[in-house]
Amino acid sequence: MWQKIRTSELNRHCHDEAYAALVIAGGYEEAGDQGRFKVSAGTVVFHDQFEAHLDRFSSESATVLNLWLPSGCCYTAGIASVTDPDRVVGMAERCCRTALNLLLSSASRLAPEIRDWPDELAATLIQSPSIKLSQWAEEKGLSAWKVSRGFAQVFGISPEGFRARTRARRALKLIQNSNQPLASVAAELDFADQSHMARSVKQLTGAAPQTWRSAANRFKTGRQLEM
Repeated sequence: MWQKIRTSELNRHCHDEAYAALVIAGGYEEAGDQGRFKVSAGTVVFHDQFEAHLDRFSSESATVLNLWLPSGCCYTAGIASVTDPDRVVGMAERCCRTALNLLLSSASRLAPEIRDWPDELAATLIQSPSIKLSQWAEEKGLSAWKVSRGFAQVFGISPEGFRARTRARRALKLIQNSNQPLASVAAELDFADQSHMARSVKQLTGAAPQTWRSAANRFKTGRQLEM
């Protein structure tokens, strides 16, 4: 799907499906569940299912090719670079599946840049969503009020909300990709209990954990039969 963007900002929004956004021309800043990135032509952002972000654009417009990532597709969420985006575009005009395969095989992962304390806090929450925000703020010499307000200005969501989404998205992945009992998943991710995890996952996705576990098992069985 082609996207020509001429606005100065897209407010924080969530996509129900995983997709890759390949920047063809222009550039922008994205701040979302994976952190904050500055992207330009040749950059690709791999977005997980139910990932949310906002985008800020410079005076120039941006042209983006969005390719949906099907279930079972092997990718790593975050940013990467592609040396020949025009080749991917040419493929997409003929066959999106072929273009996606080329994109996945040619993308080189990039490390996100940590520019300031909101970036650092986002990276910390992604790695360890159970950290105590008050303790983190104290260690950085920041007031709790400044951390809450400053983070929300950059990411469009409070640190507490960011942490809750990170934990729920991590729970969803474990539910889909492992056979761990749901109570064990909840305990591993420091939810108060299984019910707390179930509410968080349902708030994020609209469906209960058991629904996602059943769907994942049907998909795995189907894959085995195909083989």
